[in-house]
Amino acid sequence: MKQDVILVLDCGATNVRAIAVDCQGKIVARASTPNASDIASENSTWHQWSLDAILQRFADCCHRLSSELSTRQIRGITVTTFGVDGALVDENGELLYPVISWKCPRTAAVMANISRLMTPQQLQDISGVGAFSFNTLYKLVWLKENHPQLLERAHAWLFISSLLNHRLTGEYTTDITMAGTSQLLDIHQREFSPDILQAAGIPRRLFPRLVEAGEHIGTLQSTTATLLGLPTGIPVISAGHDTQFALFGAGAQPDEPVLSSGTWEILMVRSAQVNTPLLSQYSGSTCELDSHAGLYNPGMQWLASGVLEWVRKLLWTADTPWQTLIDEANAIPAGADGVKMQCDLLTGANAGWQGVTLNSTRGHLYRAALEGLTHRLQQNLQTLETIGHFQATELLLVGGGSRNALWNQIKANVLGIPIKVLDDAETTVAGAAMFAWSGIGEFTSPEQARAQVHYQYRYFYPQTEPELTGVE
Repeated sequence: MKQDVILVLDCGATNVRAIAVDCQGKIVARASTPNASDIASENSTWHQWSLDAILQRFADCCHRLSSELSTRQIRGITVTTFGVDGALVDENGELLYPVISWKCPRTAAVMANISRLMTPQQLQDISGVGAFSFNTLYKLVWLKENHPQLLERAHAWLFISSLLNHRLTGEYTTDITMAGTSQLLDIHQREFSPDILQAAGIPRRLFPRLVEAGEHIGTLQSTTATLLGLPTGIPVISAGHDTQFALFGAGAQPDEPVLSSGTWEILMVRSAQVNTPLLSQYSGSTCELDSHAGLYNPGMQWLASGVLEWVRKLLWTADTPWQTLIDEANAIPAGADGVKMQCDLLTGANAGWQGVTLNSTRGHLYRAALEGLTHRLQQNLQTLETIGHFQATELLLVGGGSRNALWNQIKANVLGIPIKVLDDAETTVAGAAMFAWSGIGEFTSPEQARAQVHYQYRYFYPQTEPELTGVE
């Protein structure tokens, strides 16, 4: 008897992956190949994605899995991707213009001048999404101003996950978790905002029906089935934006904040309420739609391990093992003997160390960086609690930064709550598979699918360190 699996097609900015997941959430087969944007022919500084190249990369991954998948029954397929990007298509689903990449600078000027259409505060009050130059709104305004005939000809705008789903099924849909990243939605109504669309001059007809995560889109059609080397007729289930499924796949419950710690730290929560007018008062804030109707994902982000990487390169070498830095900082008492660091190296006029003496070592400076970043986390968590109307009782930590045990302990001490560390890196894939299992009827809900997974967490509990108990 063949083992049942869900096939997750995950399109990341650096890798395209095909991953088979069983009903206990275990990965049973995977293949990956590098992904990269292309340089636009119009301007050598512009970036775009080739949809055909991405599909071919998925095909390469699926063919590499062919022997492993031949002994398994693929019960469903689901697609996850990064947010905001998409393209205008004609009535046959063919692209009218390439997919503008989130890292393309061409939309920065649109964002800078968006107040002529609607103020940034109004936009965030309605959509929840912060002012980021890669937002879908700015892409569509750029297309309207530079290629107006394409908007008139277009049958639809499809986000990148929906472009892939259309190639799989022939259906025109809009993954609601992708729409939630666009700055085009009324986040409280879970529908495209008439006010934003009218201000930008974008017709509502461009956006196909909204589908919720776990909703059946269609079945795998013969042309793409042949390309991927898969049987026709496999159900295709909606997923969409990777962040929402990473939260669910990590095991996060409503009102349990999750910190993804890497070069940037991204703090988000699954909350039943959100104060969107308050969001615009905080730089780096945003709010997206949760994978579950009725929940929101307010969040904040700031440079974190990027600061620590700079400190390592400055005071050690770029290749020095992190454990060397951790050991030296661990020998320094909490409070770093009065050395403090303001860690906003991107925009802070007063960034850097204070309280340095002739007795200060590089261990002091690194510990001060860890403590400074943790105080930034404390301030942002307090802000997020206000925005999302919740009170944190623990913090779920994922990402590369979670491997720093000293930093984890400092976080627990400063926040005064347990830090719960999940080492599994495949939270997006796991979360998407849970919704797909529910979508094909194997489980009654994504929560029931998640209940089949045995999560293993490491806990860091607050310890008494008086110097670290308050906000600076």
